[in-house]
Amino acid sequence: MDSIKVNLNITEDKSYDIVIKEGVLTQVAREVKDEGLAYRFAIITDKTVEDLYGGKLYEDFIDNGLIVQVFAFPAGEKYKNRETKAWIEDQMLENNYARDSAVIALGGGVVGDMAGYVAATYTRGLPYVQIPTTLVACVDSSIGGKTAVDTPHGKNLIGSFHQPWRVYVDVKTLSTLGEKEIREGLAEVIKYGVISDGSLFSYVENNLDKIFSYDNQALTHIVRRGCEIKAHVVERDEKESDLRKVLNFGHTVGHAVENLSDYTISHGQAISIGMVAEGKLALEMGLWKREEFKRLTTLLEKAGLRTKIPDENDIKDIINTMKLDKKSRAGRIEMVLPRAIGQMSKSQDGYAQKIDESFIKKVL
Repeated sequence: MDSIKVNLNITEDKSYDIVIKEGVLTQVAREVKDEGLAYRFAIITDKTVEDLYGGKLYEDFIDNGLIVQVFAFPAGEKYKNRETKAWIEDQMLENNYARDSAVIALGGGVVGDMAGYVAATYTRGLPYVQIPTTLVACVDSSIGGKTAVDTPHGKNLIGSFHQPWRVYVDVKTLSTLGEKEIREGLAEVIKYGVISDGSLFSYVENNLDKIFSYDNQALTHIVRRGCEIKAHVVERDEKESDLRKVLNFGHTVGHAVENLSDYTISHGQAISIGMVAEGKLALEMGLWKREEFKRLTTLLEKAGLRTKIPDENDIKDIINTMKLDKKSRAGRIEMVLPRAIGQMSKSQDGYAQKIDESFIKKVL
């Protein structure tokens, strides 16, 4: 049979900057204008962040002579779904957004995931800017191009890889967060310490009081280091073929707990529970030392994070939910597990390890 080859072996530069600076929010409109990013802009946010920063950002865009509208949906994980995405897209269509447009994601991880996914699919792809306003989003979800929505079957099962044009991190926005939101972000920062940087882990151990006192230097340090680690991993494995899987530490069990709670357990708390559960599996497999496992649980508890699977969760339900996780392969549950604080275990097949169901039931 004759064949015709479509040769698309083209190298595309998708590099971008993460700008970390107090007060940087005020320079976004001027920079997107000066660099000619788009003709029309859609600021996608939630109702809470709209009240805090949406109005001022909108005014900045107007003052710079840009065409812009704000599309805000109710705050909360339960609104990160296909229905909300469709509502945003319908609003953009009704307001004549075309391929000469760009999306501005202003908010936490839910907003970033949602806005990024809209940008990935609207007219087959628009540029977008990430402006994270929570600690979780600053150090994790705004970087790396993962965009998605949740479904009743699990978190982030429908989505796309779509890298942002630029990320603007204004540490000043963290001052409006409550302690609950700081805890949420610390779960991800502590995760970074376990998977890649023992000195970051120690820094959090020694500076919890400063972090919860909103000390600008302490917050800037953990944000910058978190961004550096995430960027380093994404540079080497954009589409999560191996190395990037280490970022999922705590997320296999954590996402199951979060999903089974119908998202009444927050993401950070669920990931904390997941790190302890997966750390315990690693301990029983002889992968790391008990004293390091104890350091992890102690730090999480001091940070006000949960460390135990809820009593109402049946382990069979957790296992069945983990099987639906996008990280599972051929119905087998895979996890990334620590070898030491600052280092993940790796086998000849890579970082992800298949874990037998009977072992999970026995340990957890």
